[in-house]
Amino acid sequence: MAAKIYIVYYSMYGHVEKLAQEILKGASSVEGVEVKLWQVSETLPEEILAKMHAPPKGDAPIITASELAEADGVLFGFPTRFGMMAAQFKAFFDSTGGLWRTQQLAGKPAGIFFSTASQGGGQETTALTAITQLVHHGMIFVPVGYTAGAGMFEIEKVKGGSPYGSGTLAGDGTRLPTELELQLAFHQGKYFAGITKKLKASS
Repeated sequence: MAAKIYIVYYSMYGHVEKLAQEILKGASSVEGVEVKLWQVSETLPEEILAKMHAPPKGDAPIITASELAEADGVLFGFPTRFGMMAAQFKAFFDSTGGLWRTQQLAGKPAGIFFSTASQGGGQETTALTAITQLVHHGMIFVPVGYTAGAGMFEIEKVKGGSPYGSGTLAGDGTRLPTELELQLAFHQGKYFAGITKKLKASS
């Protein structure tokens, strides 16, 4: 039976969604895995989103907490808000109390990807503060480390991402993920899928 991987994200301006789509490609390149893209519910009213000039959401289905338990491994993606995950994604995690009580996510591998406005805007603190959610569920955090190769050591180009996971820098909102950032996202998906597949085969 194929290992089932869910990529669950929240994206206000499309940057995290772009990473999620590239992660999907990477994970789907591994034989023996089934990958699905999901997004979490928006918590802001439409009139507020309009004032923030947020574009329409992508067409990935909205996930519920109970559906999360169906996955063999999950990659979570979100933009940062002051060095932590956006409130919309925190609200989703807050809805997983039932899964926590029954420990339905315990032992499942999990990864993180993210978007910040600037290089010092939380590329690592967002991941570090998000790991607490995984710990309480007993999930196994799977970082990319430095497995992506030379691109991880690039210092001449501005780039997002870290050993914790793939990432992008949104700037004023007009900057889109670069080829280097997308390469890390693809690698993360492929790397995570391989580990999830191995863990499922050994269980």
